[in-house]
Amino acid sequence: MLKRHTYKKITWIDLESPTQEELRTVMQEFDIHPLVATELASPTMRPRVDLYHDFAYLILHYPSFLHNHGNHHEYGEQEVDFVVGKNFIVTAHYEMIDSIREFSKVFEVQSMVDRNTLGDHAGFVFFHIARAMYRSLGDGLDAIGEDLEEIEEHIFEEYEKEMVRAISGVNRDLLNFRQSIRLHKDILESLELAGPDFFGAKFSPYLHSLTGEYYRVASELESHRETLAELRNTNDSLLSSKQNEIMKKFTIVAFATLPMSLLAAMFGMNTVNTPIVGGTGDFWIIVGVMASVFAGLFWYFRTKRWI
Repeated sequence: MLKRHTYKKITWIDLESPTQEELRTVMQEFDIHPLVATELASPTMRPRVDLYHDFAYLILHYPSFLHNHGNHHEYGEQEVDFVVGKNFIVTAHYEMIDSIREFSKVFEVQSMVDRNTLGDHAGFVFFHIARAMYRSLGDGLDAIGEDLEEIEEHIFEEYEKEMVRAISGVNRDLLNFRQSIRLHKDILESLELAGPDFFGAKFSPYLHSLTGEYYRVASELESHRETLAELRNTNDSLLSSKQNEIMKKFTIVAFATLPMSLLAAMFGMNTVNTPIVGGTGDFWIIVGVMASVFAGLFWYFRTKRWI
């Protein structure tokens, strides 16, 4: 699907799952290299930036959170290709992206009111779209932050075992997020160095600002990773402590029943003269001895604060 937007001398072509006919039209209209047009036809594996004589070609992957079910996100990755010339910009993506859709509304409003807020060349349009994409990542990070707060609450409500799975799920989300934007730093820094020669010196602060948007997202991502590591350590410590407490109780019970088992075995020996056995009330005497031993051990364990 091809959507055309214009603002003064700037033309923005937005392609969503483009057809071969749409790609040929764009390639011929803006004299785009055939290799670039071929790459626009389908998603690519790695982000990158290529500088041609009269346009720049960028491929950027962005993480997306499609659904949220408690502590579980259905994770996806969105690719956006940018072909940025002086007076035109082509964006290509393979599914509907909210940030681009919202910016297209802003673009149309600005073109109708004719305010000079979008800049005087297509590089500024690229800046606004890319900035909107980075800021939309904050929604996904906020969702992960809410999951971390929920995990923290449950950890101290004695749900340590259940939180092992929740922590693993959030860790997977953070790893996927980090994997998607891992090459953005190199791409943006390369563009920041080469961009002023292509778009002019006054565009340099905008490229620097865009790099700053990336660093803001990366910083929040690392903050979440550090928080998750602390929560994992805390949960593991509490879980280990609870397991040790259970094992200690089992050990105490086993130790307390050992003397009684020994007494029962002694009185059950088939000998000629076994004390108490055979006398009046022998059963209750043996039970009383065993109960006294157990009570003594219980009192001892309590004084040692073992139970």
